[in-house]
Formats: sequence, C-alpha cells, structure tokens
Amino acid sequence: MKKSISIIALVFTCFASTIAFGQEMLLGSIERIKVHGKSLEGNLEGNTADPDVSVYLPPSYKKDSKRRYPVVYLLHGFTDTDAQWYGLVKHWINMPAIVDKVFAEGKLNEMIIVTPNAYTRSGGSYYSNSITVGNWEEYVAKELISYIDQHYRTIAKAASRGLAGHSMGGYGTIRLGEKFPDVFSSIYALSPCCMAPGGNRSPESLAKIEAIKDPAEFNKADFGTKVAIASAAAWSPNPTKPPFFTDQIVENGQVQKMTELKWAANSGLATIDQYIANLKQLKGIAFDAGNKDQPIAANIKLLHALLDNYKIEHTYEEYEGDHLNKIGERIEHKMLPFFSEKLTGK
Repeated sequence: MKKSISIIALVFTCFASTIAFGQEMLLGSIERIKVHGKSLEGNLEGNTADPDVSVYLPPSYKKDSKRRYPVVYLLHGFTDTDAQWYGLVKHWINMPAIVDKVFAEGKLNEMIIVTPNAYTRSGGSYYSNSITVGNWEEYVAKELISYIDQHYRTIAKAASRGLAGHSMGGYGTIRLGEKFPDVFSSIYALSPCCMAPGGNRSPESLAKIEAIKDPAEFNKADFGTKVAIASAAAWSPNPTKPPFFTDQIVENGQVQKMTELKWAANSGLATIDQYIANLKQLKGIAFDAGNKDQPIAANIKLLHALLDNYKIEHTYEEYEGDHLNKIGERIEHKMLPFFSEKLTGK
C-alpha cells in the first residue's frame, strides 16, 4: 500500500496579527498539503490520487503545543476548489477571513477546518464512489481523516468531528453523514444540491449534452451541461464507454431511462429512509438555503418534513438569499456556532 504523503506547499498567516478594535488580533494559519488516497487510484478520468487539501489551523494552534482540537471537514461545491475557498485564489468567498473574525471575538470554541480539493476532470466528484471519478466516500471518511488525525493535534473521535459543505458539498455532507455516524457526529449542509431528481430538461439543453463528444468540448460547455456529465461520472459510470466512461445520458434527444434511474437513486431524498438508524445517532443535523435558491430551498423543506416524520431532531432554516450571496454570513453566524456547541472539545 502506498503511504499517504504530505507536502506543505504553502503556509499563510501563521500567527500574523492585525489591529482590530484597537488591539492585536491573532489569526489562524493555512497549510496546503497533499494527501494520498488509495481509494482514488486508477480512476478512469485520470484524476490525481494525491489531491490538494487545505487545512485551517486556529489562532492558538501553534501557541499552545499541547492543546488538541475538534475538526470540521468542509466540502466545497461543483467547479470550486479548496484554494478558492481558502483565499489562495480570488473567489466569491474567503473562509479563513470569516473564521478568523469569529475566533477573534473569543465566544466560540476554536477548531481545525479541513477541505480536500474534489475538483475532477468533470468538475466535481459529488463525494461519491465511482470507478470513473474515484471512491471519494472512502477517501474523505477514512483515508483523509486518518491522515489528519496522525499529522495534526486533533481530538480523534466522532464526537469531536463534524462535516459541512456547500451545494455539491452540502449534498456530500448528507451523503457521508448518513453513512458514517461512527466518523462524524454532527453535520451542517449549506444549500445542498441534488436532493431530488432534476426536472424536465428542454430539448435545447438535451442537445447540448448529446453534442459533447470529448473533454475539450466539455471544457467549453455551459454549467448545466457540465453538471449532467459530472453527475453521470459520479452516479452512472461505465468503464466500457470512453472518453467520459459513463452511461449514455442522451440519445436521439431522449434521456436514457437507466441513467435517469441511477441518478434518481443517488438523490439525497431518495436515500434518507435507508439510513434512519444512522441519522438518529448523530448529535446534530442542520441545513439551510436561501428562499431564492430554487429548487434547493423547496427540496430541503421536503427533507425537513421527512426528518420530522421520523422524529429526528434537526435544525432547518430558509432565509432571504440566493445560492451564494449569504454563505459567508451563514458560516459566521450559524455553522460555526453550531459546531462550537455540538463538537466535544476534550
């Protein structure tokens, strides 16, 4: 078995300080490493088995060498990367700046935050197991966690481990959270996609999907076309169908039934009933979405009702906003307080 490797490529803001409210404010630090995944080896897309992983270390981490910390695994969305979320590449969000602000106030328990780069040749792994994109469930829930626990001062138990994500990452949060209650004790899904099968596609959108014949054409495709091909790579892989190694999505302008069935079987709402016993083991479940973020907002309302039917405790909220505009605010005021309360700090 090839050993996990870690190469610290970049270290930022290690105990850098700034002036806030007339006093010095300690900041956290970011390490960007590579963590090998045996479960990712040999995937048909040719995605690396050594993905980049960004690690946020809280302000006290390097000051207090004996202290151990809870960990939140934060999963990014489709076509995003860990570098974008951690401010290493300019993006619509800078997660470390948000977290630094919160921890500087001293009201919440500090935690380590870890984000693997799940960007694939088709734009995103959906944190699913697939011969085409790699076995991302095992990578996140087993190999990555094992590596982080061995190389950082974590509290290495489920009670001190949380899982969160946005959009595709929100979907991944629910998918992994319901399967691994012995790994993660609390989950928070921000605007989770893919909770229900997609609606009827227009003939124009189907034609665009069918027209994509090679990766070069995929790179020029619109967002919706990329989503379809990435969904196929994650949920309807087929090793006999190069160059995308997926079942046929559209043929002669018609969505193929078997592909459609496989995608529906992987939708978040379809799998919940299979994992009720696991969900009842979780210490905390939370999810939210902006009211203008449709159909996501409507789908998590269905999730809310479904969990209510099973009398599973959870926090659900629909707020004024869309898919992106208030995610930083939700992390600051909702997600971080949630994990500060739910995760055991000792």
